[in-house]
Amino acid sequence: MKAELRSLPRTLADLVAQHLVASGRFLDDDPELAYQHARVARRLASRLGGVREAVAITAYLAEHYDEALTEFRAVRRMTGNHEVIAMMADCERALGRPDKALALTKDKHVTELSEPTQIELLIVAAGARRDMGQTAAAIQTLDVPELSKRTRAEWLPRLRYAYADALEEAGRTDEALVWFHRAAGVDGDGLTGAAERAAQLEGLEFTDLDEDDTVLDDEYFEEEDEVEEDEDLADEADLDESEDDAEDEAEDADLESEDEADESDDEADEAADEADEAEDEADEVADEADEAEDAADEAEDEAGDDLDEDGVDEFGGAAEGVKDSADETSKGAEE
Repeated sequence: MKAELRSLPRTLADLVAQHLVASGRFLDDDPELAYQHARVARRLASRLGGVREAVAITAYLAEHYDEALTEFRAVRRMTGNHEVIAMMADCERALGRPDKALALTKDKHVTELSEPTQIELLIVAAGARRDMGQTAAAIQTLDVPELSKRTRAEWLPRLRYAYADALEEAGRTDEALVWFHRAAGVDGDGLTGAAERAAQLEGLEFTDLDEDDTVLDDEYFEEEDEVEEDEDLADEADLDESEDDAEDEAEDADLESEDEADESDDEADEAADEADEAEDEADEVADEADEAEDAADEAEDEAGDDLDEDGVDEFGGAAEGVKDSADETSKGAEE
């Protein structure tokens, strides 16, 4: 498919690829939507075999059998892929043409098909025989060695189921029951419904709960829900109470912390006041010391003044004595 897309311009190839991816994504859950995406891709690139095959398969799954058959023919012609023969035969059968479905089972390329496709073709051929009222021929068509093959292949439960179904239609109920059980034994996903068919043949039924049972179950589950709601409410109440206690404890702890902080602040204030008082006392002592020092300076100044006056007087007297002596000496010299 990638090689085919490379033959297109880049923008166109991206657009076609987007629709093909979307088609594949919706194939199982919404075949009709997958079919619509594939049709858009075909409108954009109808010459690509991969695109035509996507349209054929999605049309087949969406039960547009006429268009699917046309597209499968185009796929065989354009790509040489003959693995689509089984789906083509099933389309012919769905369109009410079992004879054409049988004709396709004799196609010259049947021997080239893979084992899964050959088994699917056998199942379609048996269905066509039953559509034509040839139940015995349908049983003979499906009575092949592969029925007892030990394999996990997906086709095995379908083959056994088709064989059991044909046996039941022919009235061979006991044999049909055996093969329904064998089909169920290899149908792990329960896709064929073989277990249910076996149970029906045994007189058992798989049914939904009775309305009374449903009511009882509903009442039981409602009571359980009420009990669970009460328990949830109780748990929420306990949780709220625990949260309240935790909040109260947290608030008490905060108050204690605030009280301790206040006490610490008070102690710090007291220490500061004591420090201020000590500083004031030191200032007073310093002031007293300054006053004492000033008094001492004044006393010293007074003492100095008295000393200066007495010394001057004494110096003056001495000077006068020296002068008198000098005068006397000069007079003696003159004489």
